[in-house]
Amino acid sequence: VQLQASGGGLVQPGGSLRLSCVASGRTSNDAATAWFRLTPGKEREFVAGIRWSGGNTYYADSVKGRFTISKNSAKNTVYLQMNSLKPEDTAVYYCAARRYGGVEYSTGAYRYWGQGTQVTVSS
Repeated sequence: VQLQASGGGLVQPGGSLRLSCVASGRTSNDAATAWFRLTPGKEREFVAGIRWSGGNTYYADSVKGRFTISKNSAKNTVYLQMNSLKPEDTAVYYCAARRYGGVEYSTGAYRYWGQGTQVTVSS
């Protein structure tokens, strides 16, 4: 599975961005895709995840109510709509995928990773 992430950029506080993650290669109904983010001095942290079968979604407490993860199965694409962005959301965002087992919160559960996309929230 290859993942291609895009959509990052510079946005003012309170603004919005939408990240995309396109997957190519074999997947399964039990697959899951998640977004993680990395800031200097911190470990990569879970942001949101979605299970391909059923569409169950999961969020970190820090983004609940502001971020929405969704998928377009026909396009093999997962989106992360980020609204009401804050300076503390500034990070490199990565999409990750696993073929089986649903959404997990730990980085080690994901075998496939896309390249990062920088999100900067600043006035």
